[in-house]
Amino acid sequence: MLWILGPHTGPLLFDAVASLDTSPLAAARYHGDQDVAPGVLDFAVNVRHDRPPEWLVRQLAALLPELARYPSTDDVHRAQDAVAERHGRTRDEVLPLVGAAEGFALLHNLSPVRAAIVVPAFTEPAIALSAAGITAHHVVLKPPFVLDTAHVPDDADLVVVGNPTNPTSVLHLREQLLELRRPGRILVVDEAFADWVPGEPQSLADDSLPDVLVLRSLTKTWSLAGLRVGYALGSPDVLARLTVQRAHWPLGTLQLTAIAACCAPRAVAAAAADAVRLTALRAEMVAGLRSVGAEVVDGAAPFVLFNIADADGLRNYLQSKGIAVRRGDTFVGLDARYLRAAVRPEWPVLVAAIAEWAKRGGRR
Repeated sequence: MLWILGPHTGPLLFDAVASLDTSPLAAARYHGDQDVAPGVLDFAVNVRHDRPPEWLVRQLAALLPELARYPSTDDVHRAQDAVAERHGRTRDEVLPLVGAAEGFALLHNLSPVRAAIVVPAFTEPAIALSAAGITAHHVVLKPPFVLDTAHVPDDADLVVVGNPTNPTSVLHLREQLLELRRPGRILVVDEAFADWVPGEPQSLADDSLPDVLVLRSLTKTWSLAGLRVGYALGSPDVLARLTVQRAHWPLGTLQLTAIAACCAPRAVAAAAADAVRLTALRAEMVAGLRSVGAEVVDGAAPFVLFNIADADGLRNYLQSKGIAVRRGDTFVGLDARYLRAAVRPEWPVLVAAIAEWAKRGGRR
């Protein structure tokens, strides 16, 4: 049975999480926000800041009196043009999305016969394809979760891979990704966290390739989870196929304005500077986790995947202390030994709690 947690309310949430239905479908539907209750120190959700920057809030708020107006073609073009300039692409290679997750929901329009998803990975592609009656083959990577292209079926006509990958945080080489290209195949690269990597050296977003579809999220970087914004980059032909069945006016004016604003040069520069800061913070956090016995997976994303003795017991202990981390066993290819924690400046609190847990011998 699949049940979704209701309103997030403190102890009730924690009791519910402890008895989570971990059947495959329910596990795939599980997301980090289900570990978070009001007042909890949140390492479970990978959103960069607690709120959007003030300049963005002001820009969006200024549009509220205009909400009676339908989104116009000009609104769409402004969003497309900003993304196109950001990546050196053309307008017709850009598709604004209701978050990168909408891109996964549209994949069935490509009519794949055999889809392959490299896992551990974000669970939405498998859910979306399954809902459309398309079976996806899981290409399970073993620790340290580095891409092995030889394991991807040659006859797969749709391949989905994250870079950097959620939840492992592993950053694959662009040369490895390009090795996955085949005649008759569409390669989908989930780059939801690519702009957290300084310089984005392994990204394919700037490459105009006829068989590569790149999905990008602005939700995490700009703290817009409540607005849902992202975009796809691909050939006009692939984007046309992707949207053959899509609602009219899929994005509102606020979403389109946010996409244009977050892809403007000043915003891109600010995000890049923030990525450098977060990379240094990540290194400090990784060192701290390793100092208390955690085995950390090498990666580059704004979160850390680690395994530790009795991870489930530790997670429950952390919850009792008001600290939320993401369980790993709901991802295909991971088990109950793994936890994921977002990179946050409060990481010493997490490390201290783990140290206290270990000192108690793994008891509450």
